[in-house]
Amino acid sequence: VVSNAILLVDYTNTLRRKYGMALEEAIITAGRTRLKPGLMTTLTTTVGMLPLALGLGEGSEMSAPMAVSVVGGLAVSTILTLVFIPTLYYIIEKKFRKNNA
Repeated sequence: VVSNAILLVDYTNTLRRKYGMALEEAIITAGRTRLKPGLMTTLTTTVGMLPLALGLGEGSEMSAPMAVSVVGGLAVSTILTLVFIPTLYYIIEKKFRKNNA
């Protein structure tokens, strides 16, 4: 999730520097471009953890709570990456641009 957030911000900066996009346009474009890889990564990990989280198999009672925590953490952090990081980036950029102007 941290890597996805870093890649999202880096791609937004690349769009702004290399292609001269406006802040809002770069954030939206980067979000659309990085949405699929981020969701695929989260989905594969979540689906891989599902049998463990459901407690299937012998002795799974011990590792099921950890798997549930991982699945829940991934879901929440993915939403935060896709919503909170671009919003925070926008707010910080607007504040710095206002102070530098």
